[in-house]
Amino acid sequence: MPRRSKKSPFYTYLNPIFYMNFQKTNNIFGWVVFVVALVTYWLTMEETASYWDCGEFIAVSFKLEVPHPPGAPLFLLIGRLFSFLALGDVTKVAYWINFSSVLASAFCVMFLFWSIVLFGRKIMRLTREEEITDPKLWVLMGAGLVGSLAYTFSDSAWFSAVEAEVYAMSSFFTAFVVWAMLKWDVIEDESKANRWLLLIFYMVGLSIGVHLLNLVTIPALALIYYFKKYQPTVWGVIGAMIVSLLIIFFVNDLIIPGLPTLASYFEIYFVNSLGLPFDSGVIVFSLILLVALVYTIYYSQKHQKVLLNTFANATAFILIGYASYALVLVRSSYDPPIDEDDPSDVMTYVSYLKREQYGSRPLLYGPYFTSQPIDMKQGDAIYKKGKTSYEIKDHKFEYVYEPGTETILPRIWSSDPDHAQIYRDNLGLAEGQKPTFGDNLKFMFQHQIGWMYVRYFFFNFAGRESDIQNADWISPLNWFEKLPPALAENRGRNNFFMIPFLLGLVGMFYQSVHNTRNFVVVTLLFILTGVALVIYLNSPPTEPRERDYIYAGSYYAFCFWIGFAVIAMAETFASFTKNLKTSAIVATALGLTAPILMGAAGWDDHNRSNRYFSVDSAINYLQSCSKNAILFTGGDNDTFPLWYSQEVEGVRTDMRVIVLSYYNTDWYIEQSMRKVYTSDAFPYTLTAENYSQNGLNDYLPYYETGIKQMDLHKFLDLVKTNNRSLLHPNYSGSRNMLPSKEIVLKVDVEKVKALGIIPEGMDSLIVPEMHFKVRGGGLEKKDLAMLDVLATANWERPLYVNNTSLAQFNVDLSRYVVQEGNAYRILPVYNPRPFNQQELVNTKVSTENMLKKFQFRNLDNPKVYYNQDYRNFVLNHRSSFNSLAQFLLLQGDTAKAREVLLFALAKMPDASIPYDYTNAQTLGMLFEVGEKEKALEIANVMSKRADELATYYITKRDFGRELQVNIVILGELQQVLYKYGEADLAKKIEEAYEKHAGVFQSRGGGF
Repeated sequence: MPRRSKKSPFYTYLNPIFYMNFQKTNNIFGWVVFVVALVTYWLTMEETASYWDCGEFIAVSFKLEVPHPPGAPLFLLIGRLFSFLALGDVTKVAYWINFSSVLASAFCVMFLFWSIVLFGRKIMRLTREEEITDPKLWVLMGAGLVGSLAYTFSDSAWFSAVEAEVYAMSSFFTAFVVWAMLKWDVIEDESKANRWLLLIFYMVGLSIGVHLLNLVTIPALALIYYFKKYQPTVWGVIGAMIVSLLIIFFVNDLIIPGLPTLASYFEIYFVNSLGLPFDSGVIVFSLILLVALVYTIYYSQKHQKVLLNTFANATAFILIGYASYALVLVRSSYDPPIDEDDPSDVMTYVSYLKREQYGSRPLLYGPYFTSQPIDMKQGDAIYKKGKTSYEIKDHKFEYVYEPGTETILPRIWSSDPDHAQIYRDNLGLAEGQKPTFGDNLKFMFQHQIGWMYVRYFFFNFAGRESDIQNADWISPLNWFEKLPPALAENRGRNNFFMIPFLLGLVGMFYQSVHNTRNFVVVTLLFILTGVALVIYLNSPPTEPRERDYIYAGSYYAFCFWIGFAVIAMAETFASFTKNLKTSAIVATALGLTAPILMGAAGWDDHNRSNRYFSVDSAINYLQSCSKNAILFTGGDNDTFPLWYSQEVEGVRTDMRVIVLSYYNTDWYIEQSMRKVYTSDAFPYTLTAENYSQNGLNDYLPYYETGIKQMDLHKFLDLVKTNNRSLLHPNYSGSRNMLPSKEIVLKVDVEKVKALGIIPEGMDSLIVPEMHFKVRGGGLEKKDLAMLDVLATANWERPLYVNNTSLAQFNVDLSRYVVQEGNAYRILPVYNPRPFNQQELVNTKVSTENMLKKFQFRNLDNPKVYYNQDYRNFVLNHRSSFNSLAQFLLLQGDTAKAREVLLFALAKMPDASIPYDYTNAQTLGMLFEVGEKEKALEIANVMSKRADELATYYITKRDFGRELQVNIVILGELQQVLYKYGEADLAKKIEEAYEKHAGVFQSRGGGF
């Protein structure tokens, strides 16, 4: 490399690295950004199982079990390897599996750096390394640093990098295949170049075992291939795109579900028609596939069919990577405790891969949310493994809609009543008004693309208002707005002043002018992993949490342009200074303001170190239950951390956690019929056949028969014997009915008393009959199964529900539950008060559980960051403490109530977890136990904060949930203060309440 004959001492001393050749310098800088990313992510990594899917993934990785479809077997295998680093300490398993995401993300950043440099060489037209002079090397390294570090500190990448989820590893595979394709592009030797292509296809095959996002990169890679091999034309580009789509179809449809589907056809024929043993068809199909592939490779090699040989070898390497999915079949056949969808044979395996349990979303053609089905069309048979053959247990069905009620590109499709109302509110449609295709497109652009992608994009490159669900991005209009302290101090508020975004625009423009071909490549990558993915996913109008991590590939592509901005600035400055090296240093310094600002602003809300409440809250739920209990839960955060605690840390393996969304399936009910660890099999009256999927009892709609009440045991007997009197007259014998909306369970009162399960002081509330009202239009399978267990267990097996599952059952249990810690035990005691006014509490058990067994590690540490998920679970705990204290006061135990209240305030203080509306309900009890000073202190803090927030939301014309919550807090505070004689403060709060409530109600709101 040419060197300057005279060098300044400064340059010589601080920059010896630039005296090396390009390759060494490039490698060193690549590893430097790797170390920066590694240290950043490692320092901010979650040390245990986060909320959402992380608990599930860590649990199934640790014991190689079966996660939710379509699975991530390679991720599990890698997680299992990293779990060995715990050296037998099960409390460190989550730490090391989380670290696998840290490492994958750091490698992703490193490959991004090298990819930016490779693209940068094309922009600067540096085809040979000899052309990279010292100043140009400064430019390239600066571009790589700025772009890769911008991605390092981007919100979505950072979020995924510090937890055990598939997105970090998926991003690594994306970054690797893009880098490998660019390396292939600069290799002139054809034989060596083809090896890189095979490596790429192998990595694509491996990535299938993590996440399918990697397939979306194929069109961009196809363009790189086309631009190197051919002279570009419009039709050539179109042809390359068609070929790339065919490759995606080949992998996504013909290989992933297609090969197992073909294997299933062989299996049915060999077993059902030829009478051969199970798996014989699969074995024969696998041998045919292997022989055909080997012969094709041999034939193409012998006859010099280069294209055919490359295709056959690429297919082989994809299949080698895809082979990680054998883990799913192997482990499911051993019936592990977590075995979701039970893909233990080829029939269920195909359903697992196709995610059939989740249903489908229309993509190119389908109904509006107002469309009504007029018929059902029978589809393919659904087979189930019998004793000697595969039996048809049902057929797939497809709704037929009235002509003219379907549309191309359906975006407003979900018929869920809650979703339908959101569609109407967003589009301004009156009840009964039919949507138009214009409404359909409006929703796609405004909500799906605008709200669910563009907003997330600006989270990463402009800033975010707060960590509150549905917060907006920060536009220039909001840079310097006056905020209430609660929002100004929210750690999730990050303002980047749009610097990363503007740099990206500069780089985008510069590449489009100076390197149009590769601009098309990056743009295609940006669109396919962003807007195109939004359209493909066709999400419903609401999600349980922000889904920005899905589009991390799009933000990765945008960071190329942030890096290219350094090249643009350096060359522009050099046109004035005539000194490219100095210009490169200045441009790099300016460019680095973006990642530095992103890192500085984002550190506090991405730093998950020293927080454990996701696992502690799970343990607290488990510790709330008696021995050999069954706990019904409602969803991801209610369930996955509990699974982690049981499977990894071995907490309360004597009990079973049942998630209701799965309890509507036959495979999950069948799994509950076997013993797991020391947890006994569930007691059922009905058989597995009664619970078969798509059978008579999937859903039992209510049918008016004149029967006012129905005995539960007699009803179960009718269901078990398939009594024809239960057949619904409107369903042609395909479905049983619910003949009454009141179900009665008779109780052996003396047995219940003898079991000693009734809390002290509640003997007078024991009832000889429990009357359950059915909500909605009938019973789902989960309701039937729960009632079956309740009746069959006959109070010898403790049954518990949490808040979520209590609301999700179509059977109203609220009159017959008693709080024990954080869970509610179903007992034959009748609560004479409405559920939300006064809960029954087993004070002895709850006090023991909550004050001695519950864990609150670091929850009182204000330095630890707790996002909204954590704050919501703290809210649940505060509410449980309130219920316990309230019941203790009813029992006259003021001293114990005081201890409980002060314990809760000490463990969950405002300094670390800001007070919520449950603390407003705490005030009255603090007055009752003689803690007037503490009560007034909380009232002053909460009223000031709620008034400021309500004022702000009204000024912003934001009349959503946050405004309503703060108005409710003010209302609660003023009522309590009036009751306990604090008229002056109460009057002040009342004025604020009436002012805000009046504005809210004038907007059509209500409380």
